[in-house]
Amino acid sequence: MIYEIFHETKFDYASLVTFSHNIAKLKPKDYIRQKLISHKIRIDPKPYEVSDFVDYFENSNTFMLIRESHTSLTVTATSKVQRDEVEIEKYINELKSCPITVKEARELLCSSNTEHVMAKQYLFETESIPSPSKKIQNYVLESFDENRTLYEATNEFMGRIFKEFKFVPEFSDITTPIEEIFSEKKGVCQDFAQFAISSLRSIGIPTKYVSGYIQTYPKEGQEKLFGADASHAWFSIYMPGFGWADFDPTNNKIPNEEYIILGYGRDYLDISPLKGVVQSSGNSELKVRVNVKRLGK
Repeated sequence: MIYEIFHETKFDYASLVTFSHNIAKLKPKDYIRQKLISHKIRIDPKPYEVSDFVDYFENSNTFMLIRESHTSLTVTATSKVQRDEVEIEKYINELKSCPITVKEARELLCSSNTEHVMAKQYLFETESIPSPSKKIQNYVLESFDENRTLYEATNEFMGRIFKEFKFVPEFSDITTPIEEIFSEKKGVCQDFAQFAISSLRSIGIPTKYVSGYIQTYPKEGQEKLFGADASHAWFSIYMPGFGWADFDPTNNKIPNEEYIILGYGRDYLDISPLKGVVQSSGNSELKVRVNVKRLGK
């Protein structure tokens, strides 16, 4: 399945910006079960310097330095990605039948086996995903009986978030604390992913933040509006003997061929689409347009 992704980020500044440098993470992964066919990035105004690099988490980055005075900045990325349906279906079936239990996974992760060392870095808290309260830990443990398979426990936990939390875009932003998301039981996909990550790490399960896109469909009888999509977020747990396994609590779904992976990190800040520093004064207004279009096989 081939998808075309359009992602435009625009900043309008209240005052003249005389200097800025930014890092964009808008290039989808060329990864297992996903092939990057093409990628282009357009920057307006034209930057003085542009360079690409791969960060610690193996995400693609574009650094841009702008010395020209400007009142707006527009970064537009267009990409084509192929998702391997056959391999994804095989992966999902293997995941569902993976026999490792919660107890076995914890024991292996507590061992000195070097095979699991790199995964353990996703056990620690970060600034935006701190260690949770005892209430949250007790909440996640309701699904994680030590004799259940790790897949079954995580799948049930994902389903509970989907059923018990409401999707309310106006409620939160990326700085809203995990504890508030839990107490109010509402937020958006980034909140649900980070809440799940905090919860799972607290019981010894290495968990990544995943950023990407998902194919969406218009309501019956309506046309899809260009640019009306959004970036998406979900989480991925480490299962000893299997590898990394993705779960989407916003849709209560194991990500399939309709999901395009942009990057991985410890939290949102590791894989935010655009961040940087400007020399100016006053506020700025952010506008984002995203479009995911299926082109065919």
